[in-house]
Amino acid sequence: MAATPSRHGIVLYHAQECSLCDRARSVLDRVGAEYDSVDITGVPELEAAYREWLPVVEIDGERAFVYFVDEAALRRRLARRERPGS
Repeated sequence: MAATPSRHGIVLYHAQECSLCDRARSVLDRVGAEYDSVDITGVPELEAAYREWLPVVEIDGERAFVYFVDEAALRRRLARRERPGS
């Protein structure tokens, strides 16, 4: 089983040979977001939970993006996260 990522951070769930996953990774990298990367390929529990939604980006344990990561929306979300009291 894959390591369990932190519930306080950004996690990209992806699979091998997934072009949408590659695009999501590019957006996260371009924005400069630090994130955990979890390959669900061949892990039955993760395949069942995430396969139909890939890529999935969770922020602080909450599903934030599926299929497509909108760069502007990600930047806004990260800015809110960095502000005290958000």
